[in-house]
Amino acid sequence: VQPPEKPLQAEEWSRLRENFRSPEIFEDVMFNSMVRCNSPIDVAKSLLTYVAKTDGDIRYNLLVKYLALCVQQGKTAEICDVYDIMKIRFKILESGAYNLLIRGLSNSDQWRMALTLLEEVRKVMTPSRTNYESCIKAASRHQEMNLACELYHEMLAKDLVPTLDVLQAFFDFSRGMKDAELQKELFGILLYLRENQIYPHRTFMRSIKLWFERLALGENWRGHLTTIKDRGQCPVCDHQLEDSDLTEEEYNNLRERIITDVIHGSDTFRKTSPQEFEAFQTFVENRLPFDIVIDGLNVSHIKPRKMQCENLFHAVDCLAKENVRLLVLGRKHMLINSSNWNQEIMKEMQNKADFFFAENISEDDAFLLYATLRSGKHCKFVTRDFLRDHKACLSDSVTRHLFRKWQRGHQIVFSPSVEGKHINFLPAFNYDCVVQTTGDTWHIPYKDTFEERYSYRVPRKWLCLQQK
Repeated sequence: VQPPEKPLQAEEWSRLRENFRSPEIFEDVMFNSMVRCNSPIDVAKSLLTYVAKTDGDIRYNLLVKYLALCVQQGKTAEICDVYDIMKIRFKILESGAYNLLIRGLSNSDQWRMALTLLEEVRKVMTPSRTNYESCIKAASRHQEMNLACELYHEMLAKDLVPTLDVLQAFFDFSRGMKDAELQKELFGILLYLRENQIYPHRTFMRSIKLWFERLALGENWRGHLTTIKDRGQCPVCDHQLEDSDLTEEEYNNLRERIITDVIHGSDTFRKTSPQEFEAFQTFVENRLPFDIVIDGLNVSHIKPRKMQCENLFHAVDCLAKENVRLLVLGRKHMLINSSNWNQEIMKEMQNKADFFFAENISEDDAFLLYATLRSGKHCKFVTRDFLRDHKACLSDSVTRHLFRKWQRGHQIVFSPSVEGKHINFLPAFNYDCVVQTTGDTWHIPYKDTFEERYSYRVPRKWLCLQQK
C-alpha cells in the first residue's frame, strides 16, 4: 500500500478502505506503510481521526505505530500527546511502547521525561538495554556525566551488555572535562573491554584517541594507530604485549574448572549421554597426547559450495603436513556414503588423523575442550566457534578471563581464501589480544573495517597511547 501524500477526509479514507482486499487490517497495513515511507505526520493524524470517528476509539497497536512514526521524525509534542493518551486509557504499557517513548523523549529537549519513564518501567519490569542506553546518551549529551555513569553501572548490575555506541558516547561527550572521577570511570570502561574481550570499531577507537589527547588534567597523551605483528612488540613504543601463555598452576586450575563446571556441568549431558562421553574419555586416554584437535563438522562447512568431506580433507591434509598428531571430532553420519561424505576420501583422512565419531545429535564442544586440555599446554584446537556458552558456565570472572586467554593462545581459526580455492589458517596468538595498560601506556586492539567488525577473527590493528 502506498500512503497518500496529503491528509485525507474521512470519506476518502473510507473509500480506500472499501477498495482494500482485507478491510479488517487496512489501518494496520497503512500505518506500517507510513512508517516505512516516513509519511508526513499530518497524513497519519488524519487516519487516526478517521478511525476515532468510525470506531469511537483508537486501538493500542495503532497508537504504537503512530508513536513509531513520531519518534522516527523527532516530533516531541506529538510523542508527549500520545503518552498522555496512553497513560489515561491503559493501565500498563508494554515494553515496545516504553522503548519508543524513552527513545523519542531522550532525543529531545524533554529528555528528563525519559528518566521519569525509566523509573516507571522499573516498577513493572526490568528496563531493556535500549531504555538505559537512550537515557545514558541523553545525560551524556547534556554533560550530566555523573548521571550517565550511575545508569551505566545500574545497567551492568542487571547483566545488560552495553553496545559499543553507548560506550563511545562516554568518550565523545567527556572530551576536555576536568574531572578525576570521570577519568577513572572511563579507564574503567577500557578495563571492561579488556575483561570481556570486546574490540572497538575504528570510529570508537578515534573517540578514545581524541579523549586521551584532550585530557584536561595536566596529562599529555599521544595516540598512534598501528599494526602489531606475531611477535607482539608494539612498533610505536617497543613495548612487549602480555604473553598469552598460562602458568602451569593457572593451566591446571583452568583444566579442573572446565572439566568440573563445563564438561560435567548441568547442561553437557543434555547434548550427549554419559555412556558416550565415557567412551570418548577412554578413546582419548588411550591415544594421548594430541597436538591439534579439530571440530570436524565446523570445518566441513567452511566453503558451502564444496562437498563437506572435501573441506575437511583439505584442512586435515594441510595440518598433517606439519607432522603433528591430529584428532578429528566427527559425527556418525559422516560414515555413510552420501553426496557430502565420500567414503574413499574419509578412509584417506583416517590414515592422516585419529577420528572419533559422536552420535548425530551430540554437540561436540565438550569433546573438543576435554581432548585439548587433556593433551597438555601445547595442544591447539581448530574451530570457528567462539565457545561463549561454555565460557558463561564458568562461575567467576578470574576463571572466565583465564579461559579467554587460553582460548586466544590455542584456537586456530580458518577461512576460505578470497578466490575460494584453499583454506587459510590463522595461527593462535603468542600475545594476549586484549586492552593492556602499564599506567603510562595503553594498547587497545580494534577492528578496522565493517567486515572485520562482524568477523570472528581477532584484530591485528592497535591504538598505542603514550603519556609524555
